[in-house]
Amino acid sequence: MENGSKKWCFQADKGLIAASSITVRGVLNTIMANLNKEDDRPVIPLGHGDPSSFPCFHTASTAVDAIIEAVNSAKYNCYSPTVGILPARRAIADYLNRDLPYKLSPDDVFVTLGCTQAIEITLSVLGRPGANILLPKPGFPYYKAIAGRNNIEIRHFDLLPDKGWEVDLEAVESLADENTAAMLIINPGNPCGNVYRYEHLKKIAETARELGIMVIADEVYGHLTFGSTPFVPMGVFGSIVPVLSLGSISKRWIVPGWRIGWLVVSDPNDILRKYGVVNSIISYLNISSDPATFIQGAIPEILENTNEDFFLKILNLLREAVDICCDGMQDIPCITCPNRPQGSMFVMAKLNLSLLEGIKDDMDFCLKLAKEESVIVLPGICVGMKNWLRISFAIEPSTLEVGFRRIKDFCERHAKKPLGHACH
Repeated sequence: MENGSKKWCFQADKGLIAASSITVRGVLNTIMANLNKEDDRPVIPLGHGDPSSFPCFHTASTAVDAIIEAVNSAKYNCYSPTVGILPARRAIADYLNRDLPYKLSPDDVFVTLGCTQAIEITLSVLGRPGANILLPKPGFPYYKAIAGRNNIEIRHFDLLPDKGWEVDLEAVESLADENTAAMLIINPGNPCGNVYRYEHLKKIAETARELGIMVIADEVYGHLTFGSTPFVPMGVFGSIVPVLSLGSISKRWIVPGWRIGWLVVSDPNDILRKYGVVNSIISYLNISSDPATFIQGAIPEILENTNEDFFLKILNLLREAVDICCDGMQDIPCITCPNRPQGSMFVMAKLNLSLLEGIKDDMDFCLKLAKEESVIVLPGICVGMKNWLRISFAIEPSTLEVGFRRIKDFCERHAKKPLGHACH
C-alpha cells in the first residue's frame, strides 16, 4: 500500500531516456556536468552551433525591429492556422524561389517550430510499418533519435572524408530496398562543414530517382558558406526527384531561440501530393503546436529586408574562425582535420589516441577536457564517428583562440610524443 493505492499503474517511457542520450544536447549535458566548479575561468563552448550570446554574432537590427513591430501591431496575438499564416508562407516561398528554376507557392510551405519540428514531422509522416530511412554517417543524431521513436529502421551510408565528405552513392544503392522511404542529406554539412557541388547533388537526385525514394534536404545552414563552393539547394533538382526541404532562420540570422522554421515541398511534379505525403503533413500539423504567431508575422520583413551587409559580416567572422581553427589544429599533433570547412559552423577532426596517455576514446577526451580546461567539445561518437571530434568554431574569434590554447595545453599534458600535422 502506498497513499491508499494497492499499486500504481503508470510507468515512465524509458525509451525517451535512451533517445535523449544520443542527441547533441543529451551528450553535451553529460559533458558539462563534468566541469570543474572550482575552475573560475570562462567555459568555452565549442560543442554546439549557437553563437547568439557573443556580441559580434548578434542578429540583424532589421530582424529585431520586425519582431517589435509585429508585437506592437497587435495583429498577431491570435492563434495561427496550423500550416502557418499566409504572409509568412508566401515570404518563405519567395525567399526560396530566388535559388530555384521553378516557383514554389505558399501551399508548398509549412511553418514549423524551428527546423527541429520539421524533422519530427517528416519522420512521423514516413513512419509506416516496415519503413526504413537512409541517414548519413557522420550526421546529425536527432534524426536517428526521432526515426527510432517512429519505429523506422535506420540504415547508414558513409560520407567520404577523402572526397570532401561526399555521399557514398554506391553504399546508398546497396542499402535501399522496396521499404526505403527516403535518404537524408545535410547541406551545408553538420557535422562536417562541407558544401556539396552542383554536380554531386545532381547525382544524388538521379540515384534517389532510380531507387524510387525521396530526398530529405536539411538546409538549416543554407547560405552559410565561406569557401569556394556556393550553396545549391536540393530543391533545384525537384523535377528529378521529390524533395522535402527543411530550413529555418535560426542559423543564418543567428536566432535559434526564436524557434521558427519551415518544411517545404520542392516537388514540381506533385509526386508527394499524389502519394499522400502532403495530406499527412497537414494532418500532423493539425495535432501539434504552432510557432508563435507574432514571430510568423515578422518573417516577411526579416526575409525580404535584411541588409546584405549583415550576412557578409557573419560570413567574414566564420571565415576568420576557420583560419583560427585550422591554425590551432596544426599546432596539436593528436588532432587533424581532413577537410577545411566550407560552410555551416563545424569541423570534424580526427583524434590520434596513440599519441595520448590515459585517454580511452573520444568521449573520455571530451569529459577530461571539460574537467581540466573548461572547454566543451562534442565527441564524434555522438555523430557516428568514434574517436573523432565535432568542433564548433562559431564563437567570438579571440575566445576561439583561447579555446585552442587550452586544448593544446590539455593535449601536451596527456601527450606521449609530439608529431606535426596540418589542416589541408
